[in-house]
Amino acid sequence: MDKIDSLEITVTPPVAEKQPQIFELHGDKRIDNYFWMRDRDNPKVIAYLEGENAYTQAMMQHTEGLQTQLYEEMLSRIKETDLSVPYRKDEYYYYSRTEEGKAYPIYCRKKGNLDAPEEVLLDQNEMSQGHDFFSIGVLQVSPNHQILAYSVDTSGSERYTLYFLDLNTHQLYPETIPDTYFSLAWTNDNQTVFYTKLDVANRPFQVFRHTLETSVDEDVLIYHEPDDSYYLAVGKTRSQEYILMHLGSKITSEVHYLDANNPKGNFQIIQPRTTGIEYDVDHHSDYFYIVTNEEAINFKLMKTQVASPGKENWQTVIPHREDVMLSGISLFANHLVIYERKDGLPVARVQNLTTDQEHNITFPEPTYSFFEGSNPEFHTTTLRIHYTSLITPPSVFDYDMETLERELKKETEVLGGYDRTQYQSEKLMAPAPDGTQIPISIVYKKSIKKDGKNPLYLTGYGAYGASYPASFSSNRLSLLDRGIIFAIAHVRGGGEMGRKWYEDGKFLHKKNTFTDFIACAEYLIAEGWTTSHASAISGGSAGGLLVGAVMNMRPDLFKVVVADVPFVDVVTTILDTSLPLSAMEWEEWGNPNDKVYYDYMKSYSPYDNVEAKDYPDTLITAGLNDSRVKYWEPAKWTAKLRELKTDNNILLLKTNMGAGHSGASGRYESLKELAFEYAFVLDRLGLTACEQKQSYG
Repeated sequence: MDKIDSLEITVTPPVAEKQPQIFELHGDKRIDNYFWMRDRDNPKVIAYLEGENAYTQAMMQHTEGLQTQLYEEMLSRIKETDLSVPYRKDEYYYYSRTEEGKAYPIYCRKKGNLDAPEEVLLDQNEMSQGHDFFSIGVLQVSPNHQILAYSVDTSGSERYTLYFLDLNTHQLYPETIPDTYFSLAWTNDNQTVFYTKLDVANRPFQVFRHTLETSVDEDVLIYHEPDDSYYLAVGKTRSQEYILMHLGSKITSEVHYLDANNPKGNFQIIQPRTTGIEYDVDHHSDYFYIVTNEEAINFKLMKTQVASPGKENWQTVIPHREDVMLSGISLFANHLVIYERKDGLPVARVQNLTTDQEHNITFPEPTYSFFEGSNPEFHTTTLRIHYTSLITPPSVFDYDMETLERELKKETEVLGGYDRTQYQSEKLMAPAPDGTQIPISIVYKKSIKKDGKNPLYLTGYGAYGASYPASFSSNRLSLLDRGIIFAIAHVRGGGEMGRKWYEDGKFLHKKNTFTDFIACAEYLIAEGWTTSHASAISGGSAGGLLVGAVMNMRPDLFKVVVADVPFVDVVTTILDTSLPLSAMEWEEWGNPNDKVYYDYMKSYSPYDNVEAKDYPDTLITAGLNDSRVKYWEPAKWTAKLRELKTDNNILLLKTNMGAGHSGASGRYESLKELAFEYAFVLDRLGLTACEQKQSYG
């Protein structure tokens, strides 16, 4: 009898009260016994969540030593007092730094050179005092570097309050603006900003213009988007010449522009929206450059004169290609950087706008991730990029677009003697039921033998066309050093293999996401990497939907499941237009008001398909203030699983009562949450003995 089994004698899980709520649509009747959990003001709801938390704590009490060990391991690898690589904007170098014992970054700058005195812009550690949760949203300095616009969320709801700080006096301006979102743009007069406001469903739906030192009541509404499926964002071109207002649904775009030197002017439209047509805009001299999917599923690059931006004037720069996805572009005074995905990997090339000569930026590893860093300067030949892989710690490079020289500015230091030569990463391909080859990124200790007995941790996402990055995690070493193989299933619904990869995992093809994941798990077992009795899977948000659906389809294939803030009540949520995951999501999952989509979504919705059968050991997490996946989805799912499952396996719900979708905000609390999840996985896989940990070197 293990420790959890012995605890079951005295520890009883909470049993949620059943209050049947009947939903009828398309002649179909659904009964939701736990719909009442939506009422946060009902004392029974908080009591149930706290009861589950108490049960979880009791059932995990015997792992507290392991949790502490994992936390200390992970913390010991982090250089607590550290400095980001400064980036230059005009006369200033901006950077952030961390200090040992402090949970949050400190934002700083130096003027002229890196030997100049440090100026602290914001110290989040001081600002976060008195708050259980603290997050910075917007952080933008005015063009003259004299005023800092920043926004703060102290609940995890992602509703930010906007502030303005005079960097000469370090006094706040009198005005504060509540209920803002992540985007903001300064105009060139250093007195005017454009910002977005949220509606009751947390959708950025309005753009306002604010003039410093004036009442917020006087702010001018620039644009209101009435369509619930669209969201708004504002930004500024690197050329500093235009403010761009981007309106987008999941499948359609519309962009408006304004001369950044004329803040009280009128925004002009580039091309009116056409359903299914997406486009993004950047600026260079007399041209707008436009990345669009019009008659180009993998996107193409066009350009047009600023004076005549309509679609009828667009000229092709890079045509559509079936085998390469155009992910985006970046424009500098003399260079165009082109970001693409080819053969499942991100790639880049640089074009000299004067000579039209091109060259590729190449990377040596079989699976990796890279993205553009902070490049605020337009007139530069230096491109900052961030690179990482499953065995290479995050690395910052400055790449000279003229000389092609690549300078490593910093590789994140992993304390404790990390030796990457002890680890191996590979890219595998697993056959799906329809014959499609699904990429798997995998990493493991070289001492591993493919004897079919290794523990394996498989994760995935597969939604919104987002590619799951094959990136390094020093925390993950706590798994690898205990002999666990880590793998990412790059399933359809993501964007790894191009836009069609995404299209083949959404709408009425959504089940490909789940069957791809199952196929990857079966392949890893068949190839001798692991066994179903030693397999753990995890996923968060839409990845939580993935593991939830897979649990229903093949509960026999896995020993352990971790579902973080899982989107599992698909039909009910997307039918409720008062929620963030509703009308905006119809273009990802389908509109269940249409019977075809209703029937299909109901057939895979994890909550609707819980049955009386055996399920794996399961840990489910939630955030009480989560604005994306409401706390009641994981809570209801837990209650229904507990009611119907026929096994004696462990089912735990852990709700963070003071955070939102991303969990705890401070780095130490975040590590503790991860240590808890790792301890659950290790405990359920039987890998809790201290001697299981292998040392470096």
